Amino acid sequence: MIIEWSALTAAFLLGLFSSAHCVGMCGGIMGALSMAVPAHAKARRWFILLSYNIGRVFSYALMGAIVGLFARQITESGGAVWLRWLAGALLIAMGLYLANWWRGLTYLETGGRYLWAYLQPLGKALMPVDTVPKALALGGIWGWLPCGLVYSALAYAMAQGHALGGGLVMLAFGLGTLPAVLATGFVAQQLGRLLQKRQIRWSFALAVILFGLWTIWGGGHGSHQHHHTSPGAEDHSMHHQNHSGMSHDEMDHSAMDHSVMDHSDMNHAEADNVADNPPQAVDHTAMHHNATSSPDSFTQNSSVSEQADPHHHQ
Repeated sequence: MIIEWSALTAAFLLGLFSSAHCVGMCGGIMGALSMAVPAHAKARRWFILLSYNIGRVFSYALMGAIVGLFARQITESGGAVWLRWLAGALLIAMGLYLANWWRGLTYLETGGRYLWAYLQPLGKALMPVDTVPKALALGGIWGWLPCGLVYSALAYAMAQGHALGGGLVMLAFGLGTLPAVLATGFVAQQLGRLLQKRQIRWSFALAVILFGLWTIWGGGHGSHQHHHTSPGAEDHSMHHQNHSGMSHDEMDHSAMDHSVMDHSDMNHAEADNVADNPPQAVDHTAMHHNATSSPDSFTQNSSVSEQADPHHHQ
């Protein structure tokens, strides 16, 4: 199992590029967390915010491990290429979404809303979030919020083909979103304005689209090709071993049972005189040591050989 740093770096950059969207999605909950803690308790506030994001990022990692485990069954059945194409297509959709050129990812969010309908009441029950355990739990729940960008990253995690790779890719994606989401107050507003500038937003979008095309081409998963040898391949290769150097002179044939040998195809044509030709000159290349021949057939074949061979010695 190979984990490539390039895949983790790409996932981190995907999270970083989608920070503008994350600020819009999670900005409200971050503000609510900040207001739940007194202004003078700055250290406690940071612990709450950090705990929330740790829970959120690890929920992404859990999602990645789940889809990676599912994808392993697909890759083992020869569907790795299809997973890579799906990941590339969704990454292109992510880039179009970030640039606001096409918002097709919103259709994916529709499916996630069914699960979110069950999870959202659990998050509301944790309010107000004034302790670290509550913040961790809320982050773990909030990570399942329907988000087309997260689903696109999940497709890339699925393309890794195993649970560990999928989990690590989503962990890297979540870490990429941290700088923007952790920034609160005035810093968050400034960062949001910066990321909303058309030039920056389009630059990030084009980078994601190019990465999606590269993934479809094979660069995102090209080095993960595994060559499996089928169970019969090893046995088949044994039948093609080179026996040219084998010496038959030293082989012990004393235990060979010649009573069931079929000599009907033995070629004695070149052995005109057995006395003048040693046994080594007899051509045994066409001899059939067929163990299934019965003793009766050997008797019959031997009588035929005696009639055909004038030099047969009694």
